[in-house]
Amino acid sequence: MSYTALYRKFRPTKFSEIVGQEHITRTLKNQIIANRVGHAYLLTGGRGTGKTSAAKILARAINCLNPKDGEPCNECEICKAALQGSLTDIVEMDAASNNSVEDIRSIREEVNFLPTVAKYRVYIIDEVHMLSVGAFNALLKTLEEPPAHVKFILATTEPQKLPATILSRCQRFDYKKIPPEDIKSRLEFICKESNISITDEALKTISILAEGAMRDGLSILERCVQEGEDIIDDDKVKELVGIPKVEYINKIINSVIDCNVDETLKNIDTVISDGKDLNNLIWEIIKYVKDILVYKSSGNLSLYNENELEKIKELSEKVTKERLLNIIYSLSELANDLKMTTQKTIMLEVGIMKLCILQESVVNNSTNTSNYTPDNSAEQNYSSKINTELENRIKQLESKINKMSNLVIHNSATNVDNSSEKMQNTRKTSTKSVQKGPTNIVTNVAINGKKFEGWGKLVSNLKESGKIMLYTNLVNTTATEINDMTVGIVFPNGITPFGRSILDKPESTNELTKLISLEYGKPMQVRYVDAKNPEQAKDIVGEITKEIDIPINIIDE
Repeated sequence: MSYTALYRKFRPTKFSEIVGQEHITRTLKNQIIANRVGHAYLLTGGRGTGKTSAAKILARAINCLNPKDGEPCNECEICKAALQGSLTDIVEMDAASNNSVEDIRSIREEVNFLPTVAKYRVYIIDEVHMLSVGAFNALLKTLEEPPAHVKFILATTEPQKLPATILSRCQRFDYKKIPPEDIKSRLEFICKESNISITDEALKTISILAEGAMRDGLSILERCVQEGEDIIDDDKVKELVGIPKVEYINKIINSVIDCNVDETLKNIDTVISDGKDLNNLIWEIIKYVKDILVYKSSGNLSLYNENELEKIKELSEKVTKERLLNIIYSLSELANDLKMTTQKTIMLEVGIMKLCILQESVVNNSTNTSNYTPDNSAEQNYSSKINTELENRIKQLESKINKMSNLVIHNSATNVDNSSEKMQNTRKTSTKSVQKGPTNIVTNVAINGKKFEGWGKLVSNLKESGKIMLYTNLVNTTATEINDMTVGIVFPNGITPFGRSILDKPESTNELTKLISLEYGKPMQVRYVDAKNPEQAKDIVGEITKEIDIPINIIDE
């Protein structure tokens, strides 16, 4: 007899055997009991959550000769034939490989014939989102008004790809991810039935790695069984999946907190040399740091033994919550960066080194100040230190891109004076200190004495093209060339939070960039200048002053 995979061998045969989806199975059973079964169902949700199993059970239940509380008996000739796959009245179709108009037309022709044995002819269409546009159109009429003896059960993992006309014709049931506790309980039953020896820790690990998909959990369990071990433990599961041991993760986090770059790289090399997956490594580090944070907040964890808890306690006592949160955020960004590069090992090592170096600089800076603060205070200031450093790097990059030859920023309540005499007067006052005035000042930006003359027409065109929200926020603005590749949009009355939310949308920035580039006949960039925030203008000047060796003065009048 050929070998049968665990997920097929233990596929649920009754609604009661489907775990984690009681909100759906309860409704389906009530419909069967009340004899109110619909003509079309749509089952949606992630992989391995029980959609196909529920479709098979529903098809048997509505045709069963002796149903019990909405469940198929699995003993009558109809149920047995359906379980064996020999019942022609239940048709299972994979839309991934049968997605043409001809395949759907064949269904339209078949529905006119009565079932041969069963009460209903049931069509189960799996991965229905793979049907072509023509196939969907061919299915519409039949799906809306099928003969009384025909039922449709559609299943998909991507309901957003289905036309609204299909969605509106079906009773939709959304499957959620199965909780780890339910997966663990089902795995315990399967291991008991299959005489598989496995530890409780290994079952917990598999249920977490399954990520809400029962089929994935069974696939991991099957890989462990095929290793031929007498008993499956937690280390064996992690070894097969490519997850590093907890002791390695502990060493990496410990060296990061101690700002020991050499030790950190050594521990990472040890894990990588064992062939562990880098994505799993980062996921494990983030999870471990999260557990340290939870332990520091609540004082208890359930997934670790006494020795591991003792090590977590030691780490929690030498690091603050703010530091742990910053490590999690930094590693999450690093995980995203790894998806976009082919040099994953280098990116991982550099990202981990950055965590050590930035923390070390924070501690050193706090030590060198006259008012010395303890290490805990330095940890609390970590977030602001990192933000300052990142802002400085961003400013340097922007200044390199936007090199300018002449820049004058002048604060005026009325207009921009573009004369050469004004430029000379500004240069004469460049060596003076900045004079500070009232904060509600209009800030105008003028570069090379050139103003964007076509700005009014461009804003009017936005209204005509139907972009009312963008037009409303730009009505009273002016535009000036900052340099030969950047245009500054000046807001005399300042930018409101709502206006900022509209302008910061990618579609708004892209639209303005496209229109301005067309006007100039070359690629241009757009920058917003808040005239009621003189500090913004000073920041812009500060960036440029570092890049070009020209003294610049800001005068608030």
